[in-house]
Amino acid sequence: MAERLLEARSISKSFAGVHALRDVSFDVRAGEVHALVGENGAGKSTLIRILTGAEVPDAGVLAIGGHVVDHLDPHAAHRQRVAAIYQQPSLFPDLTVIENIALSLERRGLWRRVDWRERRRRAARLLEEVGAAAIDPERLAATLSMPEQQVVEIAKAVGADAKVVVMDEPTASLATHEVDRLFRIIGALRSQGAGVVYVSHRLPEVFAIADRITVLRDGRLVATRPATEVSADELVRMMVGRELGAAASPRKAAAGDVVLDVRHLSNRTLGVEDVSLQVRAGEIVGLAGLVGSGRTELAETLFGIEPASDGEVRLNGDAARIGAPADALRRGLAYLPEDRVRHGVVPEMPVDANVTLASLRAFSGWGLVDRPAERTAAARHIERLRIKAPAASTAVETLSGGNQQKVALARWLETRPSVLILDEPTQGVDVGAKAEIHAIIQELAAQGLAVIVISSELPEILALCDRIAVMRGGTIVAVLPRGEATQAAILEHALGRLPAAPPAA
Repeated sequence: MAERLLEARSISKSFAGVHALRDVSFDVRAGEVHALVGENGAGKSTLIRILTGAEVPDAGVLAIGGHVVDHLDPHAAHRQRVAAIYQQPSLFPDLTVIENIALSLERRGLWRRVDWRERRRRAARLLEEVGAAAIDPERLAATLSMPEQQVVEIAKAVGADAKVVVMDEPTASLATHEVDRLFRIIGALRSQGAGVVYVSHRLPEVFAIADRITVLRDGRLVATRPATEVSADELVRMMVGRELGAAASPRKAAAGDVVLDVRHLSNRTLGVEDVSLQVRAGEIVGLAGLVGSGRTELAETLFGIEPASDGEVRLNGDAARIGAPADALRRGLAYLPEDRVRHGVVPEMPVDANVTLASLRAFSGWGLVDRPAERTAAARHIERLRIKAPAASTAVETLSGGNQQKVALARWLETRPSVLILDEPTQGVDVGAKAEIHAIIQELAAQGLAVIVISSELPEILALCDRIAVMRGGTIVAVLPRGEATQAAILEHALGRLPAAPPAA
């Protein structure tokens, strides 16, 4: 048996009387990838925070390299060569990539001379090692996209020469091409004798990369099994404790009128070039492409976060000048961004306040908010979207990731849009919540809403969308109807190995 690099024995942890973990044991061995899976709220995040010293267990024992650790905090974990890549990147937005990497790796005293040339050389080398040489080390972290931030976090872990690397949803923001690159990095870590704890809701990835799989449910250990000895269906049953409803299936799109008509749209600031696209009422159109292809930038342009420099947008047949998000909302266009924590919800606020935040004018007068009307609106969305929350007054930060995503969706639905843009709508949510969100998206389209879905998961795009627009280099290079769309065809267009396809009618 390979050496146990990190071990948790009979770990328990409670928050405000609620049991997050009960008597859970877990270990990672040299040269293996140990996957940790479970629904949101199963206890995965609490366990990995304990493993990395961010939380202290109420009971149980931690051991590193066979030696019991009396007190583990993040600094002690770093000294013990335990590194973590969390789902939400922890970069300092006002520092450069160079400075963020240096803060993570340098542990010398305060009074010393900074070797900026060496810092830059090291940052460039680490970015190249993780296949991200295109990222300028001098860029501020605030200017990086979510996928780019995630890649920098991976570079930090590689630079730490860690013996144990904990990866919490490391591919949540990555497209297929970037996932393959990450798997090569994980393979190199494994061959060097490091152990990897891999937390993911993407079960195909788990089976592709894991040696062992541990399942948590409701804070308890369900099973630890070799990956080769468990099927996907069995794993889902262990995770959810029930049979999962059917996944989204192909549907016949309602042939409604054109609601969104984009003509030769460009945004020189964001790199969007000459985009033309139509979306009809009752239709779900997917935006696919590699990281940096311009998907999110197009959404931000349409929503007026960074106004277009050229081109025309028509909504419901009328020309729409969108210079700011307020203009987009007035014209019936809503946008749910990919970064749920920074832009989707206000975690400290209750569900009802989050739901009405984008339409507050309708719930206020004379400087006062109509709280009963706010609660009524929140209750309607809680029922409609099947949000699991004790009450409308519950703080959003206490909800699972899937339910937080539903609250974020409810905020924009309350604006009563005719066009809804969803950027990575199921990022970081469990398989059960993902199936629910897919069903909600299909229900919204069936009710006549025009929906654009941006996703790095090609199976999700293929399952949900009536047409798929593939982006590369800031422009749409192909629009594929459902019957012609395959993962291979999308990737070929995204990588530039096929000529541009004409837009589908």
